[in-house]
Amino acid sequence: MDWFGKSLNHKFTLATVAGFFVSSLVFFGLFLAFYQSELQQERSQAARDVNRLLQSSLENAMLKRDLEGLVFIVKRLGEQPNIRRVMITEPLGQVRFSSHVESMGLILDKVLIQHSDPQTYFMQDEQGVEVLRSINPVHNKPQCQECHGPVEQNPVNGILVVDYDAAPIRHKARKTTLMLMGAGALIVIINLLGGWWFIRRFILKPVQSLNAASTSLAHGQLDTRVTLPGRDELSTLGETFNLMAANLQTSMHQTEEGRAFLQAMIDAIPDGVRIIDDDYNMLLVNRTFREQTGCPDKPWIGEKCYTSHDRDEPCPAEMVTCPLVEIHNTGKQLKVIHHHTRCDGDILDVEIYAAPMTIVRDGKEVTLLVESIRDLTQKVRFTHEQRLSELGRLAAGVAHEIYNPLSSMKLALHSLAKIIVREQQPDEIGDYLDIAEQQMDQCIRITDRLLHLSASPSDKTQLVDIQPAVEDTLSLVSWDAQEASIDMVVQFPKQPLRVFANDGEMRMLVLNLVQNAFHAMPAGGELHITGSLEDDEVVVRFCDTGVGISQQNLSRLFMPFFSRRADGVEGTGLGLPISRAIVESFEGALDVESELGKGSCFIVRLPEASVERLTS
Repeated sequence: MDWFGKSLNHKFTLATVAGFFVSSLVFFGLFLAFYQSELQQERSQAARDVNRLLQSSLENAMLKRDLEGLVFIVKRLGEQPNIRRVMITEPLGQVRFSSHVESMGLILDKVLIQHSDPQTYFMQDEQGVEVLRSINPVHNKPQCQECHGPVEQNPVNGILVVDYDAAPIRHKARKTTLMLMGAGALIVIINLLGGWWFIRRFILKPVQSLNAASTSLAHGQLDTRVTLPGRDELSTLGETFNLMAANLQTSMHQTEEGRAFLQAMIDAIPDGVRIIDDDYNMLLVNRTFREQTGCPDKPWIGEKCYTSHDRDEPCPAEMVTCPLVEIHNTGKQLKVIHHHTRCDGDILDVEIYAAPMTIVRDGKEVTLLVESIRDLTQKVRFTHEQRLSELGRLAAGVAHEIYNPLSSMKLALHSLAKIIVREQQPDEIGDYLDIAEQQMDQCIRITDRLLHLSASPSDKTQLVDIQPAVEDTLSLVSWDAQEASIDMVVQFPKQPLRVFANDGEMRMLVLNLVQNAFHAMPAGGELHITGSLEDDEVVVRFCDTGVGISQQNLSRLFMPFFSRRADGVEGTGLGLPISRAIVESFEGALDVESELGKGSCFIVRLPEASVERLTS
């Protein structure tokens, strides 16, 4: 028989039948014991019958007035095993005959002898010994009326009192009780042990295995499986558990792969991305956003979106345009410019494109907010690089279209000069040719300066002399200065002012600041450019005599796309942000000092190039 292959129902049925069989055997044994006890009781009953026979003998002796025979019977009866004393009393309870002389004349308690039927009591005798007292009234009969009078007046002639020793009886009763208690306890223990073994073997152990496997699965160990022998309900449950765990593991792997794909996809987006619920919680962010915050290792999931504004509560709607509130009210996309606070305390200007996204969560439609966050500093840098790239292509075209023809013309002029010398032409013709060659050289130099200005930025720094970069750039805008009636004054010390930077970006910095000064002087004026060395810093000042800048606009001057040109022309608002980005990329600073109506001064500070900085 395959015991392990049976179902729990079958197992339980077999175990129950076996338990009843064992219990029946035990009760059968007890029945035999009780049967023996009944035999003993029958023997006791026989003893009582003997007592009644003795009682009849006593009555017969009394009828014959055989007092000696009566005394002899009482004495011999008192000598029987387990009998302590035999007494015969008159109806009023006084002992007339006794197996013990000391009991003669003793008056018994009337309460014990007042019944007309035989009675049996456990009690203590006159010596304080516990006895089983058997009281047997000797009733008056017709043949006894001659001595004892009519039955109606004297129903009882006397009383036969037999005191049995109670100790053996108590011992037997105690033994029987203990046997019954032990048998019951044995049956209970057998049933308990059998039930405990059955439950532990076929229920508790499999359930414990399932519980341990479930706990392990709940702690994320998806490869957990359980092995239960047999083909019962619990083993089937174990197989179902294993199938569930396998499906869960497959689903979790697919979910993790989908989540990883989604995260990798949004991480590939160059702008910062975050998804926000209606309680301002960030549900998902990408790598660019974490880098924008200055804490790339912080997960940010579960944080409030207004922590980007260094706030502990939502932003006031009357002070800040909150995309979450606006989209909740209008349901439309929007674009705003915000100032985010980085982990290091710096302020980051960002442009946010916000749009609603509707999903189903717990059977209900929920609207989330998707933000695309563009770092305006990076946008300025991209614009700057795009501008330099376009200038580079323009310069390459100029070099191709102008530089090469000028070189060919210069070669032709050299050949013509040799012919003039060989044929001894007038010197005046040679002078004209020299003038033409000088102008060609000037065009070539201007083209070369334009190429330097438009050079693409490089990650590697180089040693740059500030004065030539300033003077070459000013030569490109000299015509603009003349047209705008602006005098440019340049003042540099004799020693070179050198920094570690990029030559092309330094020229673009000078061009931006000079053009910014031109825009501030629509009616003409002066631009003073001075260079100096102050505390291991190269300081270049661009001071104009223009209209100046108000305090209100001064704090927003370097914000991307902010433009307030004095000449009334709508600008891009990128010149000054690009300039600051260039200076800060080389560990410098760009500051401004201005007084409305008197002019402005932009101050560039860059670390001086030194051997220590070169080796660091």
